[in-house]
Amino acid sequence: MLQPSMVKNDSKAKIIIWIFSVVVFTAVALLAKFKLNINTGFNVHLFATFNAIINSIVAVLLVTGLFAVKQKSYLLHKKIMLTAIILSVFFLVSYICHHLLAGETKFGDLNHDGILSEKEKLAAGNIRTIYYIILITHIPLAAIILPFILFTAYRSLIGEYEKHKKLARITWPIWFYVAVTGVVVYSMISPYYV
Repeated sequence: MLQPSMVKNDSKAKIIIWIFSVVVFTAVALLAKFKLNINTGFNVHLFATFNAIINSIVAVLLVTGLFAVKQKSYLLHKKIMLTAIILSVFFLVSYICHHLLAGETKFGDLNHDGILSEKEKLAAGNIRTIYYIILITHIPLAAIILPFILFTAYRSLIGEYEKHKKLARITWPIWFYVAVTGVVVYSMISPYYV
């Protein structure tokens, strides 16, 4: 096992993790209410493409990190998982930028007027239902995963590997699902971007 990278301070860690998680959740929740109308000089949906790329890389890193820990390559596992966390921070910033600049896109909105006509709903067909089922599972899991990721990382960094392992059994599959479904959601909604 690796030596701890941090000194244990559960009370301080809990405060920091919960404050950070609540601030992030609140910022993302408020995105639905705001859209900045500024000309960036580039297609703001590039942020969404960047997000899908990051989610793809994070999913690969999660699988690679799992294999590394199963092989008892703990230092490699640590580096991989910290890279996944750092990429997730970049994702979060890009996600906020995309939603602030692009606003909401409705699945099936072919004419990009923000209103789904019956004709557009029929054109989207059953794929629209599948999209919303995936989205309905993706959003709440994406909302709750952040504190799990942070607490799991914290337990590892202070050397509490049994607690880390116990938390990781919950965190890893949810994080992986969120990363993969993030790419699926992007692939399905991107044809409707302006």
